[in-house]
Amino acid sequence: MDKHLTSQSLVPLFRERRWIFWLKLLVDLIGLQMALGTGYYVRLLFSSRWPISISPGQYLDLAYAMTLLPLGFWFINLYPGYGLSQVERFRRRVRATFMFFLLLMVWEYFTADVFWSRGVLLSTFVFALIFLPLLQSILRYFLIKLNLWGTPAIIFGAGLVGSAVVNSLNRDPALGIQLIAIFDDDKNLWGKNIEGVPIVGGIEEASVFSDMARYAIIAMPEAGREQIVKLSEYLPFPRIMIVPDLLGLQSLWVVVRDLGGIPGMEVRRQLLIRRNLITKRAIDYLLSVPLFLISLPILLIAAICIRIISPGSPFYTQEREGAGGKSIRILKLRTMYQDAEQLLSKHLAENDLARNEWQQSFKLKNDPRILPFIGNLLRKTSLDELPQLWNVLRGEMSLVGPRPFPFYHLDPFHEEFRHLRRKIQPGLTGLWQVSARGDGDLAVQERLDTYYIRNWSVWLDILILAKTIRIVLTGKGAY
Repeated sequence: MDKHLTSQSLVPLFRERRWIFWLKLLVDLIGLQMALGTGYYVRLLFSSRWPISISPGQYLDLAYAMTLLPLGFWFINLYPGYGLSQVERFRRRVRATFMFFLLLMVWEYFTADVFWSRGVLLSTFVFALIFLPLLQSILRYFLIKLNLWGTPAIIFGAGLVGSAVVNSLNRDPALGIQLIAIFDDDKNLWGKNIEGVPIVGGIEEASVFSDMARYAIIAMPEAGREQIVKLSEYLPFPRIMIVPDLLGLQSLWVVVRDLGGIPGMEVRRQLLIRRNLITKRAIDYLLSVPLFLISLPILLIAAICIRIISPGSPFYTQEREGAGGKSIRILKLRTMYQDAEQLLSKHLAENDLARNEWQQSFKLKNDPRILPFIGNLLRKTSLDELPQLWNVLRGEMSLVGPRPFPFYHLDPFHEEFRHLRRKIQPGLTGLWQVSARGDGDLAVQERLDTYYIRNWSVWLDILILAKTIRIVLTGKGAY
């Protein structure tokens, strides 16, 4: 074992991070008081139409009541929340917040002498669902930047599965599982590392880290049932995670079931459940109708600007692949010159770097086809996609899903991935757009779209829609 990597040298770092629990608690308390203050103010805005009088005592009672919600968050392991995906954190937070406000209203109805304002409670609930995840996301972002977010973990196995786990955890620091050491009985690997995580010794030596590592991940499916059962039984770690060789299987909405003493793994194929598809379609209509009406003035102004810079129709349609492999005609605001294809062919023929960039992602950071000012603005904010709300209303697309690619964009992908994409309606926005956007090559597009399709849920859609707002406002990754 590497003498420089001992549990004693890392324990102080672990103890120092315990204050993160209290910091997350404090941020939630601040967010709840912000939500209450904003909800109170919003209710007063409507007091001329619906008169109301809220005494300072009532406000203070609510302010005190808000301090109880973090107890629920603590109970469902959101403090600190290591090991939970963004979707799972969001789902737990929404459910806990909803139950808290429901119980608050029931308790107040049956016990209070003076009723609280239902408008204030409802507004506070809505703003709590906005402020709390937002503030926690900001806090987590800075903690990650300062390398203060996460709990120490070790992993058993330096083979293909173990390497895949290391790669996945390094790619998603928000999970908060920080690998500090890898153990494998292959002595030829000792002293080496996988993406910066050192392989420090054999499996029997891992107990040295038991006084600090909170997670032990067993990623050695080749070891056999007896060794894995023995490890999970005798390893002195609070949490043990067993990773079977099921790479490529969905990772969300997988439930362990007790089959009379035998553990079974139930995989919920969310997109094959009819009520989920109905719910997804209902959300599409509920949001698309008002969004489409709001977008009409924006579309009119953009169309006029496009016509001034480049004569011709401000809109264009393109054949793309939809659900079931059917061809759909999507509508977009035109952000390119009319002779865009000729301009592109000439540019690629004359520029080797641009040709390589195009072959990797079918995008160019310096695209000669783009209209000056209005074209760059529309693409940076993704407002050129607004006309596709009509495709959503027609049932050809969904608000969230894999982007409908042109057929030339699909040709480099293998048939298995294309078959997977055909199982779901393409989306106006998607996981790729809010994660990598223009900075992701074909491999990243395939990985993110595959993850979305296999792990779909309403919670994931809501999270992507919320991130889309941020992406549109910042223009990050767009070109």
